Amino acid sequence: MKDQTDRTDRNERTDRVDLLYSETESDLRAAVRALVADRAAPAELPGRVEDGGGVPALWKALAADMGTAGLLVPEEFGGQGASHREAAVVLEELGRAVTPVPYLTSAVVATETLLAAADGDAAGGAADLLGDLAAGRKIAVLAVPLSAGPDHAPAGTGTVSGVADAVHADVLLVVRPDGLYAVDAADARVAPQIPFDLTRPLATVTTDAGGTRLADAAGARGAVRRGLLAGAGLLASEQLGVAEWCLEETVRYTRERHQFNRPVGSFQALKHRMAQLWLEVVGARAAARNAADALATASPEAPLAVAVAQAYCSRVAVRATEECVQLHGGIGMTWEHPAHLYLKRAKADGIALGSAGRHKEELARLVDLPGPQVST
Repeated sequence: MKDQTDRTDRNERTDRVDLLYSETESDLRAAVRALVADRAAPAELPGRVEDGGGVPALWKALAADMGTAGLLVPEEFGGQGASHREAAVVLEELGRAVTPVPYLTSAVVATETLLAAADGDAAGGAADLLGDLAAGRKIAVLAVPLSAGPDHAPAGTGTVSGVADAVHADVLLVVRPDGLYAVDAADARVAPQIPFDLTRPLATVTTDAGGTRLADAAGARGAVRRGLLAGAGLLASEQLGVAEWCLEETVRYTRERHQFNRPVGSFQALKHRMAQLWLEVVGARAAARNAADALATASPEAPLAVAVAQAYCSRVAVRATEECVQLHGGIGMTWEHPAHLYLKRAKADGIALGSAGRHKEELARLVDLPGPQVST
């Protein structure tokens, strides 16, 4: 895409990160926001979570009809040939509505893993599967626990618990001692678990021998790391979207809610709390955009940018959702209001793809600033 090429050239010439949204990204945001508002508005979220319906139709509209599933897939494999910046915009909007679709797991983590595998000797199977993912015909999920960070070393056993969105998957990417395999979900045993975050289902996945080998053992390790690194970096954009919605909804509610014949938002104590939260959300936007840009430009500083983004954005998302629940008063504590689902998504995201603590440890290692030694 010309927008992406121009931006990459500019970054290379000036060595400065572009945190602003391009016109293409703004148009993409508007399109995704309109679709989500029409098909999956936050006000309808509690009921949608209870009946569990609507995911296939929404995924078709988002992934296939709009083409967002192929943003990270090069045109030679049938994708859009865009970048992580555009995918980050999609995740911001999905985070704003805690939309229960497997975009992060399939269009980001699994896609990046397959792109790395397609660079190896066994590229044929990965390339074919990338075309199916880009077109929205299939959903793929990397069979690792949701908590697995970029430094995760898969055990290579036949059973993995806590796999996000496995219940929606058509293909499972399974790591075995001898490499990475693509296994049809119909040939695996997927046992749903009860998740804390009801908008992102978890399952225990059990696979036996079989499937299509995509990479050898060394290639599998590199592919999984690339997939999880991209996932962690773009998860920050989802967390940003969660925090933005909570801040905006809280400001709106406190303007309308009256006590002592005044809007509660006019009370100085609440003004200070929301102003502080606004500052933290602005910082989260900078960190998330920096991570997306570093991934998009294949910067050698990408692991550092991802570690910073996750260490910061995880905390901001949780704080924003906690403030949203509390400042909504009684209604914020009810099942009918979606605030509790935002809180659960933020809490679950806080341990997804590496906890904030693990990313801080990685950040310390990358900048050669080890933590204090604890004597025993």
